[in-house]
Amino acid sequence: MTQLLESTNQTNQTAAVALKCKECGERFPVAATHVCDSCFGPLEVEYDFSHLNADTLKAQIEAGPVNLWRYAPLLPAKPYARSLEGVGFTPLQRAYNLGEQLGLNELYVKNDAVNPTHSFKDRVVAIAVAKAIEFGFDTIACASTGNLAGAVAAAGARAGLKTYVFVPSNIEPGKILAASIYGATIVSIDGTYDDVNRLASQVADEYGWAFVNINMRPFYSEGSRTLAYETAEQLGWRLPDHVVIPIASGSLYTKVTKGFEELIQLKLVKDQALPAISGAQAYGCNPVAAAFAGGLTEIQPVKQPTTIAHSLAIGSPADGYYSLKVAQRTGGTIEQVTDEEILDSVKLLAQTEGIFTEPAGGVTLATLRKLAKLGKIGRDELTVVYITGNGLKTQSAFDGLIPLPQPIAPKLSVFEKWLDQI
Repeated sequence: MTQLLESTNQTNQTAAVALKCKECGERFPVAATHVCDSCFGPLEVEYDFSHLNADTLKAQIEAGPVNLWRYAPLLPAKPYARSLEGVGFTPLQRAYNLGEQLGLNELYVKNDAVNPTHSFKDRVVAIAVAKAIEFGFDTIACASTGNLAGAVAAAGARAGLKTYVFVPSNIEPGKILAASIYGATIVSIDGTYDDVNRLASQVADEYGWAFVNINMRPFYSEGSRTLAYETAEQLGWRLPDHVVIPIASGSLYTKVTKGFEELIQLKLVKDQALPAISGAQAYGCNPVAAAFAGGLTEIQPVKQPTTIAHSLAIGSPADGYYSLKVAQRTGGTIEQVTDEEILDSVKLLAQTEGIFTEPAGGVTLATLRKLAKLGKIGRDELTVVYITGNGLKTQSAFDGLIPLPQPIAPKLSVFEKWLDQI
């Protein structure tokens, strides 16, 4: 039942040379698969960068397109003609006002909410769709908590592919609308994200579609590395001292780390040490944060997430174990915050830096605030906080929390009376 397209781009001419099991180390050919045949561990793309010269590569990057494809020599897929425009190279905003409030002198916000579908998922989808086209698929799909659904739907429309998105029925209506408007077929599931992902895995096996975060996951996850590349380039080819990243599956958290490691390996930055890499979760879905706090190496899944941050509500995170390892070896920490702290932090970011983020961004910012208050981030550390989604898709989360103004008569005397009362 595999759905395939004829492709003129079948050969792999990228730096990707194999898929390698993260558990046992066995290597496999580059293909649409994600699990090791020997130990059932996750597969990851292995690269050969030995032919790359740092000075030449840096010049090539800086002369490249103003999107994530400027890093094409480091990616596992080649750009394709009908890729969604404007993915990547998002603003790195110096957060003067927010930094002053938190006592952080060198704070930056990496605002990935300005991608085409308003979340960082456009990055990972761009790579997965490019690779799916190389492999010849004509149908793409995903299991999603919301943002990925919109990113896959938009990329599928642009690329002319049949598109299916599987979502929990309780996600924000705005995210379902955002996926629907692009013409994707929406499969709404009465269950948690983990239930959705289980069904999607069965469908991937039965129908042979290219599920971006299942059989295409090794390639899909590599797109997150571009956030690290951009951060370093936008800082003048230097690494931050500390970064704060949200954790859902843990893929973003671990792959940004991998991107920083590659920058050091390739000598694109002078720094020899990784930043402290801290993670953020909500109390209502905190499997990685709870394990970190307890000094555990095993993740205890959360069966029924109860957080307002739906896009982070993955109770059994695929990369949870690897996230723990990242925090431990980089000197970072993984914190958890309440829904009240999340919503308050969304307002704080909007009112200090003019960025309206979804609750997931509130999780990240609330964690930043907690770390700053606890002294776990130094006042003069160059710190980057990653905002991954736009609040306009999750306005229902703020119903009743922000008072709407009452209208007044169009008269100066009425306005002046009103002004005296505020």
